[in-house]
Amino acid sequence: MAMARVSSGLAYPERFYAAASYAGFDGSSDSSTKGVSSKFSNDAALLLYALYQQATVGPCKIPKPRSWSPVEQSKWTSWNGLGNMASTEAMRLFVKILEEEDPGWYSRASNFVSEPAVQGEKNNETTAETVTENGNVLPEIKTIPAENGILSEPQDKDVVSEGSGAVGVYDQWVSPPISGPRPKSRYEHGAAVIDDKMYIFGGNHNGRYLSDLQALDLRSWTWSKVEVKTSGEAPVTPFAGHSLIPWGGNKLISIGGHTKDPSETMQVKVFDMQTHTWSNLKTYGKPPLSRGGHSVTPTGTSLVIFGGQDANRSLLNDLHILDLETMTWDEMDTLGVAPSPRSDHAAAVHAERYLLIFGGGSHATCFNDLHVLDLQTMEWSTPTQQGEIPSPRAGHAGVTVGENWFITGGGNNKSGVSETVVLNMSTLGWSNVTTVQGRVPLASEGLSLVLCSYNGEDILVSFGGYNGRYNNEVNVLKPSHISTLQSMENPVPDSNSAMQNATNATRDLESDVATVQEGKIREIVVDNIESEPMVNKVEETSERLLAALKAEKEDLESSLSKEKLQTLQLKQDLTDAEARNTDLYKELQSVRGQLASEQSRCFKLEVDVAELRQKLQTLESLKKELELLQRQKAASEQALNERRRQSSGGVWGWIAGTPPNQQDDA
Repeated sequence: MAMARVSSGLAYPERFYAAASYAGFDGSSDSSTKGVSSKFSNDAALLLYALYQQATVGPCKIPKPRSWSPVEQSKWTSWNGLGNMASTEAMRLFVKILEEEDPGWYSRASNFVSEPAVQGEKNNETTAETVTENGNVLPEIKTIPAENGILSEPQDKDVVSEGSGAVGVYDQWVSPPISGPRPKSRYEHGAAVIDDKMYIFGGNHNGRYLSDLQALDLRSWTWSKVEVKTSGEAPVTPFAGHSLIPWGGNKLISIGGHTKDPSETMQVKVFDMQTHTWSNLKTYGKPPLSRGGHSVTPTGTSLVIFGGQDANRSLLNDLHILDLETMTWDEMDTLGVAPSPRSDHAAAVHAERYLLIFGGGSHATCFNDLHVLDLQTMEWSTPTQQGEIPSPRAGHAGVTVGENWFITGGGNNKSGVSETVVLNMSTLGWSNVTTVQGRVPLASEGLSLVLCSYNGEDILVSFGGYNGRYNNEVNVLKPSHISTLQSMENPVPDSNSAMQNATNATRDLESDVATVQEGKIREIVVDNIESEPMVNKVEETSERLLAALKAEKEDLESSLSKEKLQTLQLKQDLTDAEARNTDLYKELQSVRGQLASEQSRCFKLEVDVAELRQKLQTLESLKKELELLQRQKAASEQALNERRRQSSGGVWGWIAGTPPNQQDDA
């Protein structure tokens, strides 16, 4: 589809000067006061003034007004509160604020030249019509049913598109004019951005896993298929439920995912943009089990993997880290209560230290709990959430913009989730950005969400999903400063929160006051208004902030004192325990010495017993030999006696004259 073009698409700084002229900042001596308060709210007028000064003059270096002039003091406070903000950033923020306050400013600017609306291409989904507002002819964007019968998200009538594919509305999802062959509808795919292109890999379509790689040019909104060349390895396996991560500026890493023939451990594949080939990435250490529906969160030079569902449909809540420099896996042992096993959750890292896990689901239940893991101490916590906590969901997607975490889509086992929410990761405050109506692709499970830059501004790009039908729609949201500031209104009262550091107890109070004032630069008014009550209000607000900070400082100092006392007590207990341990060790050494002596004596006794046994055996042998000799002696004596007797009888017979033979016969 093609969107209406109603501006000449001025570039910076010309666009800033056109906006400044329209707002009344035309460079004259009274340009900062005339016509501004009549067009904008007091807060917006003061903020525009400060941004204009920052963009044209630079950081505030003039001294604070000494005379009692509430207006001049208010101007100085607002300008000074911008600090060292760059001129180009001030220009863009000036135009951004003006577009939010007056979306049709460009069409009403005095130097605007109308251009005819551009009719759509074949099968266009959006047409441009004109409406009249305050006597001025403005474009109105209307959405008609798409070619597949799905109604697209209605766009605001003040959306102004600058050229092909421009995104002019804040905090609303719009459909850019897509061209080129669209990828097959899918969900549970992987998405990543490299060099103004969003890459889509794999996914699930009608229960079949996909392996194609598609690219969407984010400048022309044109789809194209990436032709993958064959290498020496086997063709890439179709995946779904995996993660796609940009790496090194010219590579994509695919981690895990469900496949038809799952392996035992998680597979890591890399796509080289230069050679257009997939290859298996060799890793070391013990890799995680094969799984899908897990989260992969980059932090520094590592990837943090949590949860998911393995090939046996068992839910997991283990934590692994892959070091991309050494390509080594580490399974991490954590403290505290870890999130329950889950898959299809969202994860983000804040300040390169805290891993946040939100939502996800088991086989029958969806969650809306928030868990935080300190990556330095490896301890889980469940901090208190502020604002309206989002409803339970699984299959949602999220990206971070600074310290804000945008989450959209997902389902709750009944229907798709229609709202897009944002979490300020410093205050843990939730706020709603926008809500879609009906059964639209944004209220889907398994969609992807990426962050990219368009015309110097951050935009969120979603693709695909499943809400009863498979989708291949692209939707874009440009977050405003309002959506990123709303979630900061309610700070976390718990000073022991996992997102805060105990060392803040000694921070400088005046520095905090200055920081708060920087964050509240829209406070007062310009000329032609009742300024004195507003100044009093500002003073009262400052006093309340100062009192609150002092009270917080006292509480933190009290908590720190208690912690110091507990630390001293623990040190004393540790000293006593070490002393007792020393005594016990000495006693143990004494017992060990006695035991060694007894063992030596026992060994000697055993040797003596062995020698006695040997002597006893020798004695028995000698006794047997003696008995044998005695028997032999007795036999010899008996034989000798017999021979003597016989010899004695023969002599007497010879004397008597009897022959020996006759004596024998007798």
